[in-house]
Amino acid sequence: MKVLIGVDPHKASHTAVAIDATETQLAELTLRANKSQATRLLAWAAPFPDRRWAIESAGGLGYLLAQQLVAAGEDVVDVPPTLSARVRVLGSGKSSKNDPNDALSTAIAALRGRSLRPVLADDHRAILRMVADRHHDLTALRTQAVCRLHACLAALVPGGFSGVLSSSRATTMLAGIPVTNGVVAERKALAEALLDDVIRLDAEIKAIKGRARVAVEASKTTLVELYGVGPIVAALIIGHAGDACRFATRNHFASYTGTAPLEASSGPKKRHRLNPRGNRQLNHALHIVAISQIRNDTPGRAYYRRKLDEGKTRKEALRALKRRISDAVFRALVADASR
Repeated sequence: MKVLIGVDPHKASHTAVAIDATETQLAELTLRANKSQATRLLAWAAPFPDRRWAIESAGGLGYLLAQQLVAAGEDVVDVPPTLSARVRVLGSGKSSKNDPNDALSTAIAALRGRSLRPVLADDHRAILRMVADRHHDLTALRTQAVCRLHACLAALVPGGFSGVLSSSRATTMLAGIPVTNGVVAERKALAEALLDDVIRLDAEIKAIKGRARVAVEASKTTLVELYGVGPIVAALIIGHAGDACRFATRNHFASYTGTAPLEASSGPKKRHRLNPRGNRQLNHALHIVAISQIRNDTPGRAYYRRKLDEGKTRKEALRALKRRISDAVFRALVADASR
């Protein structure tokens, strides 16, 4: 008889509840999150040799604990917080919000669930995901710094400026601004500090792109053979898609990437609408590939124009192309996994 052990992880503590096949609670433990957390949990679970661990948000707060248990040879599955919350409210009989009830609901969700994601030890995909996420964060910070620098320069230079603001151009502009009073001096100092931020972020973005190129080359993925897929996009797709073999078909993958439209039919009228769900990072990566193909002489551009000729709007044609690209990406990921 397999025992399900649900874990509600937190930053400072973890709560575990063990249940049997009839959802009867067998044991409960709350422990501090520290260096011995995995050892203590395994010792507590020793009376249940035939066990499975169900960790809520194994990719979030429960990441480290889940990886420690997997490294110890344990069977671990990831339970989405939305699923455990639904079970707690509707199916566990204990709707009060506390750590033991959350852990119990997580265990019940794993007992009833049939398609929960097994937690695997981190591999090269984790490196690619970290690199891609770091690039995303750096570009967001650079955009913020550039916007603030734009605002400062617009307050110093009548009419501001047009075109792309590069660090060299901003340096030249600041050098030509005379300091007439204390307000101008302080605003110019602020602009120079923001310019330093932009220069630093440019250097970090260049460095992370180099690391992404090395990591993607080491993965030997065939994704880069698709037009519009560079090192950053490849790292983003591989890192966030994970093991492609967990998707039964290309349609399942398209649903995960948010490129499969949602049915919104009513009565005899059949229609579909934009899918706002799925992994938005993957959806963004496919969008970049689609735009790159449309802007250049590619089969993707020909397909896009064919959809326009059929009466589709630009957005509808773009979504259709993204779906085709999703299928091509899925084939490449499966081919990589089979090597």
